[in-house]
Amino acid sequence: VLDSQYGMYVWPCAVVLAQYLWAHRRSLPGKRVLEVGAGVSLPGVLAAKCGAQVVLSDSEELPQCLRNCRKSCLMNQLPHVPVMGLTWGRESPQLLTLEPVDIILGSDVFFDPKDFEDILSTIYFLLEKNPHAQFWTTYQVRSADWSIEALLCKWKLKSTPIPLHSFGADKEHLASSSLPGRHTIEMMIVSLAQSDGT
Repeated sequence: VLDSQYGMYVWPCAVVLAQYLWAHRRSLPGKRVLEVGAGVSLPGVLAAKCGAQVVLSDSEELPQCLRNCRKSCLMNQLPHVPVMGLTWGRESPQLLTLEPVDIILGSDVFFDPKDFEDILSTIYFLLEKNPHAQFWTTYQVRSADWSIEALLCKWKLKSTPIPLHSFGADKEHLASSSLPGRHTIEMMIVSLAQSDGT
């Protein structure tokens, strides 16, 4: 989907996160996965193709993004994958009644600093409901001034950086795309800080 509006384009972070999922594909069958800010849903679609039970979500205020999620599912023969409106920072009925999850996916959700706290409050809510779950996220480094460290502490979350070379995503070309090599992409896994006593 080649549309320059975010949410309607396969951004480099999605390709890198999909690479991480592919590297861990044998652990995905039967896992319950939620993709937040899914847009065209490359990571979530790949997880579903690898046997995970996936729910795709994007903002309920962006119906075009939700339509793109559904189109991606149909184009990939995944008509059974549910798509739901889930707006960061809002405790909606959809969020409150969401089934348990093991993995939350988010590619390039840390795009606009004004959304960072809403994103992390939603992730915190999901991890509190699912204490053993993890948030797997890739993000593009756009400014040295943009940091979520203070917000992670505020929301009692910890992050573990995942080196791109550890899953073969440090190449200039990835999945026939030159985009990842032209941007600084990083990956981390976020979990509850108190889950292991830290």
